[in-house]
Amino acid sequence: MATGVRRSVLLGLALVALLAGCDEKKKEAPKTEPVSVTYVETKAEDVPVTFDFVAQTQSSQQVQIYARINGFLDSQDYADGALVKAGDVLFKLDQKPQIAELQEAQAALQRDLAAREVARANLARVRPLAKLNALSQKDLDDAQGRFDETSATVDGAQATVDRAQLNLSYTIIPSPIDGFAAAANQMVGTYISPANANLTSVSLVTPMWVNFSLSENQLLDLRNQKLDGTLSWPPSDDIAVDLILPDGKTFPHPAKVTFTAPYYNPQTGTFQIRGTFDNPDALLKPSQFVTARVKGFSRPNAILIPQRAVHQSENGHFVWVIDKDNLAEYRPIETGDWHGDDWFITKGLKPGDKVIVDGLVFAPKTEVAAKPLSEAAAQ
Repeated sequence: MATGVRRSVLLGLALVALLAGCDEKKKEAPKTEPVSVTYVETKAEDVPVTFDFVAQTQSSQQVQIYARINGFLDSQDYADGALVKAGDVLFKLDQKPQIAELQEAQAALQRDLAAREVARANLARVRPLAKLNALSQKDLDDAQGRFDETSATVDGAQATVDRAQLNLSYTIIPSPIDGFAAAANQMVGTYISPANANLTSVSLVTPMWVNFSLSENQLLDLRNQKLDGTLSWPPSDDIAVDLILPDGKTFPHPAKVTFTAPYYNPQTGTFQIRGTFDNPDALLKPSQFVTARVKGFSRPNAILIPQRAVHQSENGHFVWVIDKDNLAEYRPIETGDWHGDDWFITKGLKPGDKVIVDGLVFAPKTEVAAKPLSEAAAQ
């Protein structure tokens, strides 16, 4: 019996010692350290925004080059696709028929000029004699009529010479503008007639156009944003467009919107916009694809936060906000468009909120040691 009592006492003492040890371990457990985070303090500001569209360049003037007379094509005096100046010769037609026609017309003119001089001299002799009644009035009328007739013949002959000279000039076909000359449509040696008179085309290189389109939904969305005050539009006559080249560089000469279609394209359901820009060095070619970056818009009183501060759950987007006690607070938000590395926030945040950008927070009420993102970046 004594042995059993003694064993029970020893077990009780061991249990008390064990519980005391557990209490000591609980008391010795280290306190959780605050989570180190960086944050940005939100503010409302007017933020300029741009909109990108796929665009294509177009010559503002494309001239079709036609032969004005018939004849054999003697030469092509430019390289296909070359940049030509106004007045540069593009083609020459066989001139021999026109030269012969001009010489014939000039000879006829000289003949008629001689006949007019004879008639003039005869009229000069007849007029004083008729005044003296040495010749009849009929003789004077005949002399005057002959002079008038030969004068009219001279005028006709001169017109024939002018036409022959014009036809001869048409054998030399120059470019009417500065621009890129397309490939020739006819080969040298071909007989040119009205059926094949289109020889090539020349496209003006400056100024040029850039064309892009908005879908009906895009245009309605922009108008709705304007109506609800989340997007400010520039004046309609002051919309600038940067041209972004395929390599990502910006073309040095921006465009200005000069035309908007008065209706939607019924085939594509899009609304066409055209910008005009200078292209003095002919760096851009017609039909080249670029990105049209439309400028001049802004979002008034907008709130921006870094994209990496935004998280997503099955219920939507959310952020962690630091409250006045330096505890993390779960905050659902609604996002708008991206803006560089930032995100527009349309609902859920107000100016002055401290949004956690970097740091591992997994639950509300987590204590944080917060530092402004600008200070962390400067270190």
